[in-house]
Parts: sequence; C-alpha cells; structure tokens
Amino acid sequence: MYILLWLLFGALVGWLASIVMKKNHRMGLIANIVFGLVGSALGMWLMDILGFGNVNAFTLTGLLVSVGGAALLIAVFNSLSRR
Repeated sequence: MYILLWLLFGALVGWLASIVMKKNHRMGLIANIVFGLVGSALGMWLMDILGFGNVNAFTLTGLLVSVGGAALLIAVFNSLSRR
C-alpha cells in the first residue's frame, strides 16, 4: 500500500514540477514519477543539509520542498542533455 502511495506522490510532484518548468508536454507518466521521487529525495536532503531540519513529505511544506527539488532536478537534466 505504501508503495502505491509513494508512486502517486511521485507522479503528483513530478507533474507539478514539469508544469513549473514548462516541460509538461514533453514528459510522460514514468518520467513524472522518476523525477518526482528523486527530486523529492533531493529536496528533503537539501533541506536537511541547509539546517532546516527534517520535513515530512506528506505535508504542504513537504510537497513544496519536493516540487522544488524535482524542478531543480529537471533544470539540471535539461542543461546536461543540451550538451
């Protein structure tokens, strides 16, 4: 059950990040899930490194941090794929 919840969360985060980065028309469901899950982990890790503490993913703050991390990941991926 938790795996399904995490996949849905990853899809939502990836979809929102792709809208923020204006890449929604180019990304499919699998890419949204991957960027959402990895970006969420990246955002949570950065929050911990910067000293903001541990953020729960299933809160509004956690959702915003996750979308920010996924957007950062999409930006890095786009800059590396252009070369």
